[in-house]
Amino acid sequence: MPMEEPRVPNVFEGAIHAKCLQIVLVLSPKERSIPARLWLLERASAEQPWQTAVGPIAVTLGRTGLAWGDGEHSGDPPGGLRMKKEGDGCSPAGVFQMPFAFGYASASEASMIRLPYIPLTSTVFAVDDSQSRFYNQVVDTLKVTKDWRSAEIMRRDDWLYRWGVYVEHNPRNKAFRGSCISLHIWRGPGEPTAGCTAMAEEDMKQVLTWMDPLKQPRLVQGIDGW
Repeated sequence: MPMEEPRVPNVFEGAIHAKCLQIVLVLSPKERSIPARLWLLERASAEQPWQTAVGPIAVTLGRTGLAWGDGEHSGDPPGGLRMKKEGDGCSPAGVFQMPFAFGYASASEASMIRLPYIPLTSTVFAVDDSQSRFYNQVVDTLKVTKDWRSAEIMRRDDWLYRWGVYVEHNPRNKAFRGSCISLHIWRGPGEPTAGCTAMAEEDMKQVLTWMDPLKQPRLVQGIDGW
């Protein structure tokens, strides 16, 4: 039997901007599942249906599954879903912009990526301290004065951030609402994240090279059947 085409959850259809022509769609089988699936969808215009360009791709979510995030969607979470909070280990459900990519490669080595690209160095940090004015932001200590007690260095000793894309969850940087979400490389199949969405390196590179900022891509992440 042919595989059923993936469907954007009804709860998010009204939240997708008319100029959005690309979607990274992530569907989880249930609220607390770590394994999920990802598709790349595209359309010619707002009047045309979504078509599958790539997928499904195996991905993993946060160690405690999904929670209702803060993005371009609105309304109450379906089925009493938890609200996303700092440190809860949940990946955010919702509709989100993805403003820039990042990685260990130099800008010239990452020329195949069309999104704005940040080469990661030892001075680039993702700030998760809710008391910092830089909360939920990726900053370079060569350009800002440190005021945080907690942050993650982005140029890690492993490969997890060798390639990735930033997810604009909590765009108003509300304290304790959750910070510094991204799509990045996984530790391995079935291995959870701290709240991001992760996949194999080759899949991550495929997502990055497919995304076109002129088509205003969005991440749409939820539970299959919503």
